[in-house]
Amino acid sequence: MKRASFCSLVCLLLGYGAVVFGGTTKPTSRPSSRHIKFSPKGKKRPLVIGHRGLSGWYPEHTLGAYRAAMRRGADFIEPDLVMTKDGVLIARHENDITHTTNVAKKFPKRKRTKLIDGVKVTGYFTEDFTFREIRRLYAVQRLPFRNQRLNKRYRVPSLREILKLVQKMSKLTGRPIGVYPETKHPTYFASIKLPMERKLIMELERADFLHKPGRLFVQSFEVGNLKKLHKMVHDLPLIQLLYTPKYQPYDLRLKKSRVTYGDMATPKGLKQIATYAKGIGVPKSMIVPIKGGKRLPPTTLLSNAHRAGLLVHAYTFRNEKRFLGKAWKTPVEEYQYFYRLGIDGVFSDFPDLAYIVRERMWRIGREKGLPLFAPR
Repeated sequence: MKRASFCSLVCLLLGYGAVVFGGTTKPTSRPSSRHIKFSPKGKKRPLVIGHRGLSGWYPEHTLGAYRAAMRRGADFIEPDLVMTKDGVLIARHENDITHTTNVAKKFPKRKRTKLIDGVKVTGYFTEDFTFREIRRLYAVQRLPFRNQRLNKRYRVPSLREILKLVQKMSKLTGRPIGVYPETKHPTYFASIKLPMERKLIMELERADFLHKPGRLFVQSFEVGNLKKLHKMVHDLPLIQLLYTPKYQPYDLRLKKSRVTYGDMATPKGLKQIATYAKGIGVPKSMIVPIKGGKRLPPTTLLSNAHRAGLLVHAYTFRNEKRFLGKAWKTPVEEYQYFYRLGIDGVFSDFPDLAYIVRERMWRIGREKGLPLFAPR
């Protein structure tokens, strides 16, 4: 199939026009359970990581979003983790749950103003609620232009529930699905006597994920908690997240360090990261810069990281035109570009599309002997 017709087919399958202009359609049907069983010698498919689940269609960080992502091809699901008052790890993108739950209606008197990672935030915070109280809340879609029909259908899940679901879906699909948790605000939680690291290790070990190759990554934007995890479990596959080059990890800023994310992305910085982590998670713009709506040539970050022995996973891929801007005609084009660069994985709000594009490119490559993925 020619490239143009392939793009048209994928966009038709996903209702791309409806997504771009604010409509809602159903996500694509689930893939065959056999989809990962063939692999040309010496090459690997880039991983498809369900960013907060299938969060383009469902309220983020819900069992519904995770289940849908796994049914539709995600190799990993990504739960962001925060702590409750009684020390339970739950899935929320930040500890302020004002915009992702109906907490304001359920607990109107719990609103507080706090200093979180050096920023004053007013809202409702997970550490002020027990897990039992959190279970009274429903999740809602964060972004107003996305599907609102599933609001107040799903509860806020614990990490334990998520791990059970991943095990169940691995059996149902016949393929090993992984989990990719991120520790959110670890320095802040440690400061209020709710350290995350030991609890995380205990939950992963309890669910038999701790020593399963290819089924686990643990990520963080901070440095200290990853190094602590590395000391606790030496072979734990850790991913150091990077952000806008001029910014700093909060824990380093707190220690008066001058090291920025930009410094960490240099060959010297990558070599240092490789002493405790297996890879890096980076904004797409650090690999393919965008200026004035136009793509610039790729940076050397991907090749430098590979030379340091690090995996590179890029974030965040989204279907909507407002996120694509003028740099990409369609989300399909964006995926194809990054896959051809040799990226090791993509974080996507729409892992169904990321999966379809990857599998089609893979099969074309096998059929025609084309190097559609960069050699590793």
